[in-house]
Amino acid sequence: MTNTEQADTSGHSTKGSYVTSGEEFTRDTQYIETRITRDGADGFPVEAGRYRLIAARACPWANRSIIVRRLLGLEDAISLGTPGPTHDKRSWTFDLDPDGLDPVLGIARLQQAFFKRDPDYARGITVPAIVDTTTGAVVTNNFPQITLDFSSEWKEFHRDGAPELYPEHLREEIDTVNKRVFTEVNNGVYRCGFAGSQEAYDAAYDRLFTALDWLEERLTTQRFLVGETITEADVRLFTTLVRFDPVYHGHFKCNRNKLTEMPALWGYARDLFQTPGFGDTVDFEQIKQHYYIVHEDINPTGIVPKGPDLSGWTTAHGREALGGKPFGDGTPPAAL
Repeated sequence: MTNTEQADTSGHSTKGSYVTSGEEFTRDTQYIETRITRDGADGFPVEAGRYRLIAARACPWANRSIIVRRLLGLEDAISLGTPGPTHDKRSWTFDLDPDGLDPVLGIARLQQAFFKRDPDYARGITVPAIVDTTTGAVVTNNFPQITLDFSSEWKEFHRDGAPELYPEHLREEIDTVNKRVFTEVNNGVYRCGFAGSQEAYDAAYDRLFTALDWLEERLTTQRFLVGETITEADVRLFTTLVRFDPVYHGHFKCNRNKLTEMPALWGYARDLFQTPGFGDTVDFEQIKQHYYIVHEDINPTGIVPKGPDLSGWTTAHGREALGGKPFGDGTPPAAL
């Protein structure tokens, strides 16, 4: 997802701009809020095979939807299209696919599916997005609701042994944790990276590390963020943590310390990374290419760093000693 991708019908690619001089970064959070539900209240009923999830592996917001789709076993019900790691101001593009076209939708740019929904669409062309394959039009790009609906509205198509990622009895606590993680961590790294003044950066930096210290303390004594199993809260935090050292520490100047220097968070992140459905959705090369190439006003050379050493992600984490089981009484998804 990017807050600055504006629709451009001119036919020319344009470079994106991410920093507004003198200002703090403010994320545009207005999305297409149409939902796909069992009752079809918005005109889009749950239906296996009808919808296509478009989600770039490079993007943390889209990575969430890929993880939840895999954890719940929705691969056969909802197909997946993966744009390449880079994009211009106009749109994400399908440059990883043969002839640069999504093999199901037959489009070169995600922008085309948004214009199919609204020819005058002028907001961000963002991922994740769900497209109705019967019309080729975007249904929704409301990323926080997409994963919640995967858990609640698509239950009929969950695999046997799928985890309860948003259980009723924990929803209030999950929502509270998610709110702080989003404002202070998920979006906090962007407030640092896209700050347009020293004052804005300093304030964003302090808020980010205050929240990371809170998480470090919380995760010192419990294996998962909420309850004894993985939940939606863990998915949302993980996609930021897995990008922290490769991107946010240097590129976004979130450099008080590395993730590897925070024992509980580093152990927690490795625990999730080694859990089927998490690490097997991560592509570190695409992640680095996305940030270092796309954000030209932050990294004008477009040079993608070779580091850091990522071998530590597969080392023992010892988090089992804290109790709990990732899938509770359920089972992990089958190996890819």
